[in-house]
Amino acid sequence: MSNSQWEDFVLEWAHSLKSKYALVELCGGAGDLGRDVIGFVTNGQADPWDNFQCKHYDHALQPGDIWLELGKLCYYSAIGEYTFPREYTFVAPQGVGNSLSKLLRNPAELKQQLLLEWDQKCKTKITTTKEVPLDATLLAHIRSLDFARIKALSPLTLLEEHRQTPWYVARFGGGLPPRPAVLPAPPTIAATETIYVRALLDAYEDKLRATLASIADIPQGALVEHFSRSRQEFYNAEALRQFSKDNVPPGTFDELLDEVEAGIIDVIQATHPDAYERVLNAVKQAKSLPMAANALVSRVTAADKGGMCHQLANNEKVKWKI
Repeated sequence: MSNSQWEDFVLEWAHSLKSKYALVELCGGAGDLGRDVIGFVTNGQADPWDNFQCKHYDHALQPGDIWLELGKLCYYSAIGEYTFPREYTFVAPQGVGNSLSKLLRNPAELKQQLLLEWDQKCKTKITTTKEVPLDATLLAHIRSLDFARIKALSPLTLLEEHRQTPWYVARFGGGLPPRPAVLPAPPTIAATETIYVRALLDAYEDKLRATLASIADIPQGALVEHFSRSRQEFYNAEALRQFSKDNVPPGTFDELLDEVEAGIIDVIQATHPDAYERVLNAVKQAKSLPMAANALVSRVTAADKGGMCHQLANNEKVKWKI
């Protein structure tokens, strides 16, 4: 990983801690004020907040690797750019070395060592606009800080917890978990189904040349069977949408839906004997789409593809009766 990829990796991990944070942001780069990935307990971005400091080195972190970062933390919290975080955690691919690990377990010694290193490692490097001498005010501020909040995260712990996020398979591969069984469509039409259901009724009306006020008016036979099958496929696609939330990055399912729309649009715009035939041909086309590029492809079924046609109708992205 590059520096930026490492920060993205840590951001993915931190973003998954939904029980801990209401908001997670990436601050890395110029103007980050010594913060990389930050998590706020509330959406108001008020206290408390945590910082995950990403250090992408080819070796385990040593004390000399962190003095400037701690100097920024102390200085910017002293001048009111932000408050001292609830937790300040170093995150590095090689973890921390023995000497730094020992210091992190002794907050008083860690603080004393920072003060001793200040002039050489921090004074002229915290900001390019001025020197930051260790004057009485800053010294008093540093002495008031709780350095027990400064720690490090094991890379193995990070990787283990990242494995539970929707980003893991997209980043590292290894395959998606099996999908849970899809439950049968409920007998009662849900409020979330009204648009695509009405679109199907309009298509049936176009075929029958008759008015259908509700599903009770659908004549027994092929159309009732088609309606039942369409509802089940809609619920299959909805189950896939839910599965995607827990196992792949946000937006992956929407990309799949866009792919289905692109794959059936020519069929929809073509001439058909009636709107019902348009539905049949569009769904048939959707079920034949390969979709090889999407992260969900190994868990997509033909029923899902058919159901996505009805999701598109429900979102008013496609119309059967033109």
